[in-house]
Amino acid sequence: MHLEEKTISSEKMYDGKILSVVKDKVLLENGNDAVREVVIHHGGVTVVPIDNDGNVLMVRQYRYPHHRVMLEIPAGKLEKNEDHAACGRRELLEETGCTCTEYIYLGQVIPTPAYDSEVIHMYLAKGLSYSKQDLDDDEFLEVEKIPLDKAFNMVMSGEIADSKTQIGILKAYIKEKEGI
Repeated sequence: MHLEEKTISSEKMYDGKILSVVKDKVLLENGNDAVREVVIHHGGVTVVPIDNDGNVLMVRQYRYPHHRVMLEIPAGKLEKNEDHAACGRRELLEETGCTCTEYIYLGQVIPTPAYDSEVIHMYLAKGLSYSKQDLDDDEFLEVEKIPLDKAFNMVMSGEIADSKTQIGILKAYIKEKEGI
């Protein structure tokens, strides 16, 4: 049981539209009990869309928990048991109005492993074709084209604060620059 914890009991504290919160009692490897509060989230998908000119299509939107507008790559939440590849394509179309001919899996990121079950799957989208945005009724955002080199520098300088965007841009930058 080294470095593992066994769940003794679990109580759902909150059940919302996007997430649930559980309070678990766990058994530690030293025999003591502890409490773990966990946010249960179905996960998400993020896409780094790069056009033929080497620009990343990014979105600016207001993020209520931080009370500010943030610059991010397109993303969205997974519905329960939804295929993450299909979700990413849907979010790309909804937020940017684009489809793509190349869709490359970049892996996953676990943004907050201490108390949140969320896993975000990342994709690189190329061969973009433009159509029409199809935003949700409660979604307001602006699409902005930023050269990949500039987006990379914005991540490195701290100008882009969102973790999924930082990781997605860095992975896409390395993939594009080094052909990995």
